This record gives sequence, C-alpha cells and structure tokens, in this order.
Amino acid sequence: MMGAEILLNQGATIGEASRKIGVTEQTYYRCRKEYGGLRIEQAKRLKSLEKENAGLKKLVADLPLDNAIVCYFLARFPPVLPIILQLDNTNR
Repeated sequence: MMGAEILLNQGATIGEASRKIGVTEQTYYRCRKEYGGLRIEQAKRLKSLEKENAGLKKLVADLPLDNAIVCYFLARFPPVLPIILQLDNTNR
C-alpha cells in the first residue's frame, strides 16, 4: 500500500498504481478503507489482534463440545469422578 501511495503522489492513477504493486483496484480501495489512516506498526498490530481474536473465538466455540464430552463420560462412568478428584488433590 505504501508503494501505491508513493506512485499516486507522483501522479499515477489508481489503476496504474494498483497494477504496478500487483493488486486489483478493488483490493486497493478495500485496503485503503480498512488501513487508510494507520501507520505501518498500527496496521501490523491490528492484523495481529485480528488473528488472536479469531483464535479466541474458535476456543469459545469449542467449549460447548468440551462440556458435552465431559458430561457424557461423567454420566457413563460416575465411579471414576472421585478417583480423578483424589488424584488431582494429591498433585497440588
């Protein structure tokens, strides 16, 4: 995007600048809309936070499944629960 901005300041059109940096005009406009006023460090930080957020959303989405698995095994093997709790307390 920085390359496109430099080319635009030198008088190139958006279409020319987009072709020179290897993206479509639509991609240029989308990126400019999303990252327009950000410095490079801010844009990198934003991408990092978006990636972290996606991972956290995946973890939260998996919680009901984990809960269902635990409930299934506790219903099927109730005598195991006191043994598990006893082992957990001895490791502390």
